[in-house]
Amino acid sequence: MRTTPLHIVIPVKNSPESTSLTIEAVINSKSEIDFELTVYDDFSEKETADMLDKLASKYNFKVVHLSEVTANPSPNYRLVLQMAQTKAVSSGAHIVIVESDVTVNEDTIIKLYNSVNNLDNPGLIAAVTTDEKDIINYPYLFAADLNLGVTSVKKHLSFCCTLLSNAFLSSYDFNKLNPEKSWYDVFISHKAIELGFFNYLDTTCRVIHQPHSSRPWKKLKYRNPFLYYFRKLFKGLDKI
Repeated sequence: MRTTPLHIVIPVKNSPESTSLTIEAVINSKSEIDFELTVYDDFSEKETADMLDKLASKYNFKVVHLSEVTANPSPNYRLVLQMAQTKAVSSGAHIVIVESDVTVNEDTIIKLYNSVNNLDNPGLIAAVTTDEKDIINYPYLFAADLNLGVTSVKKHLSFCCTLLSNAFLSSYDFNKLNPEKSWYDVFISHKAIELGFFNYLDTTCRVIHQPHSSRPWKKLKYRNPFLYYFRKLFKGLDKI
């Protein structure tokens, strides 16, 4: 029986400390399948870009420096999704997106991968996020009320650590994503359901999330909400 390939995608913007933890945790994952890792460097500072090149040489994964692909300033999540989708569809692979403020556990990747074959028509399958004390945190606070296990959810799934099935990737062209937006997890979650897929959240599959460490400006939402929403509304940041 042919094994479906798996591509792991890590979008990166600055934050070298959390990014290195993210990458090394993925590399050290226990997996019964081989996966291909691609890190997309979205106009990081030189310190982060240099670190990524060194880690890529050490661990033999691919780094795509988006500054060599586009002149469009960060964020370039749409471009990352398009490039990853093209690669996955052409090779018949699933994608797991792991954002650079997330640290996976040893069994996270294989749990998500195995779920594809055990769930009804999955579009997206997400791991729940926690803090270092294993307390569920943003953006999955609602999951604290769910039963332990895998649950079909109507709420949107974050891309903190999420598998996008090849069936869904082959059903919707990411070139159609609105270029005026910045982040796409809400839209893509809803699109999967619209196309007849089910989205799942696995509360037994946990990852450590340091909210917004990959995009530090978003911490303004908690320190200075007025300034955060000013930047969001008038500078066009964080459009969902």
